[in-house]
Amino acid sequence: MEFPKPPPLPSNPLLSLSTFFHRLGAELTTRLHHTNRLAANFAAGFSHSATSHHRSLFASVSQPKAAVAAAAALSPEQVAKTLVGTAVYTVSNSNNEFVLISDPNGAKSIGLLCFRLEDAEAFLAQVRLRRRELRSNAKVVPITLDQVYSLKVEGIAFRFLPDPIQIKNALELKASDIKSGFDGVPVFQSDLLVVRKKNKRFLPIYFNKEDIEKELSKVSRASRGPGVSQHIMVGSLEDVLKKMEMSEKNSGWDDLIFIPPGKSHSQHIQDVVKV
Repeated sequence: MEFPKPPPLPSNPLLSLSTFFHRLGAELTTRLHHTNRLAANFAAGFSHSATSHHRSLFASVSQPKAAVAAAAALSPEQVAKTLVGTAVYTVSNSNNEFVLISDPNGAKSIGLLCFRLEDAEAFLAQVRLRRRELRSNAKVVPITLDQVYSLKVEGIAFRFLPDPIQIKNALELKASDIKSGFDGVPVFQSDLLVVRKKNKRFLPIYFNKEDIEKELSKVSRASRGPGVSQHIMVGSLEDVLKKMEMSEKNSGWDDLIFIPPGKSHSQHIQDVVKV
């Protein structure tokens, strides 16, 4: 399947739709904020003492330096490689170009990327409802995160629409800090899940809390049952990628590998990593 591509530059007929899609973009953003509020209300029932043991994500990974020599930093290709295999969903036109919307401020046009297929289908339904010329031509298409990252490096702007269930899960883990909500796409990690294969070390990062809980249940009895959450750290995909971009090779951040939803880390590593 051919991946969707950014609209041709400098002319792009879809950019003329940005004003039209401004309202749609605002609606989707409002929906995400509403999800955050609902999840925050749910998480408010958890006591601070029950969650105060959670550390910041990747506490065992050395923190990136403020400035790193370009020659020593992780390359865009190295960062993209860690994202291979995870699909998100967007809407494209008959030319396989992204259907763009305006950001809430109307300052620029962006591509909307959904972590759930059903959210992309809802986006498609709105596109077909509001634009007659796209009713028969628009479609939902998958694109992998490594492809998205490569387009981001080229200057294409995107906005993610996370899975609201994972937003709720993240807020539960951060119950002591729920007033600020959760900004970004939640990702989950545990120091108990460090994989060594031959001479390579892997630190799996999960998009679904349920997946990491399942993996933790395999490694020790202590990580099973109601106490499993104490072994899970949460952060945002966007923040992790920024830290990877700032980090040196062999700093620990190049050990990260993102695990697609529903997959085990052993299966994914075997599928995509040459060892």
